[in-house]
Amino acid sequence: MDAELSSLLQDVLPASAQGGALQGIVVLDITRVVAGPYCSMLLADLGATVIKIEHPGEPDYAREFPPMFGRPEEQFSAFFTQYNRNKLAMTLDLSTEQGKQLLRDLVVRADVLVENFRAGTMDKLGLGYGDLRSINPRLVYTALSGYGQTGPYRRRPAYDNSAQATGGLWSMNGEPGRPPIRVGTIIGDLSATMYGVIGTLAALRHAERTGAGQLVDISQQDSVLSLTENAVVSYTVAGKVPEPMGNEHPFVKPYEQFPCRDGFVFFGGYTDKFWRLSCALFGEAATADDPAIDTMAKRFDPETYEAEVKPLVLGWFADRTKAELEALAGDDVPLSAVKTIAEVVEDPQIAAREMIVEVEHPRYGALRMAGSPIKLSETPTQPRGTAPDVGEHTSDLLRGLGLDDEQISALRVAGVV
Repeated sequence: MDAELSSLLQDVLPASAQGGALQGIVVLDITRVVAGPYCSMLLADLGATVIKIEHPGEPDYAREFPPMFGRPEEQFSAFFTQYNRNKLAMTLDLSTEQGKQLLRDLVVRADVLVENFRAGTMDKLGLGYGDLRSINPRLVYTALSGYGQTGPYRRRPAYDNSAQATGGLWSMNGEPGRPPIRVGTIIGDLSATMYGVIGTLAALRHAERTGAGQLVDISQQDSVLSLTENAVVSYTVAGKVPEPMGNEHPFVKPYEQFPCRDGFVFFGGYTDKFWRLSCALFGEAATADDPAIDTMAKRFDPETYEAEVKPLVLGWFADRTKAELEALAGDDVPLSAVKTIAEVVEDPQIAAREMIVEVEHPRYGALRMAGSPIKLSETPTQPRGTAPDVGEHTSDLLRGLGLDDEQISALRVAGVV
């Protein structure tokens, strides 16, 4: 990155986004909705300078996703904000030759480019990895897509549900004997995000050592498959196709959700140590020596579990609240309340970890949203910046590329920015 642009970026970057482990790294973000924006936002929280590039007439449509915050007459998407904080914003029409050249000018000065188009889209624009590495050999080009850059599905359109369906996770989730149920969050997008960040950081490390960038190719389908625990080896070794099991584990018992007086708790006291502790905590210490259930192997037996172990645990929990159960046993054995989001937002552990942060937008007001789960002792993340308006920093960034006000005005009239 040249000195002039570097100085300008520091001047326009929100104070909350300055500093951090990735300070000095410039990321071009040509993404929309979640997987790509979240990937680049995590890099921004770590200190990278992220420039979000949107089409001037068709910006990221997540800007319209609810819930909205602000005054009734002027509102902003909280959904968009939670995935785009700490970024600069620029508009470019990449279908125009001027727009493409401006992106190339930025690429020369950048370290990373993140995009989440269908495979081949950027190549058709003449802006794929093969095109851009010729002008910046150290560029890390991170491409997140439904099925990756190779393979027979590479050109298929995809959403999160596409990845859950084709990655195997959907088929495993739900209640026994009933149709499978999707995981209740966008796990395909979010898992691709995490692998995208990991791959980008690894590629940056390589580029620092060698001066050579590379393509980071992340598939949502691949990412979901990697989350299916023992499903693959259960099939390849034992020929077993995992099916929905509700809240139970395939073989570990007790390790599931149990009802209590005001909701549900997770209890996983399956080891001999935790089982003995649990029996004592719930006033039945002698039960730990019952020869029918005194070893983990015996308790894992499905018939023994249903007949002997599960009724015992259900009895322990039935007349106690979530809070009472956590107070009684939560410090000693794996027992946790199944909490609503309302309870999580007010949870003292979440507060201690600063996982709910308040961001003050200069026009729309305050917003509480999730913080960063990455905790670094020397270069802490800064998850408190707001998200930019469409093209908010376009003029500043173009000036950093050497354009004057007259040239910038002409680009706006032509619809390039």
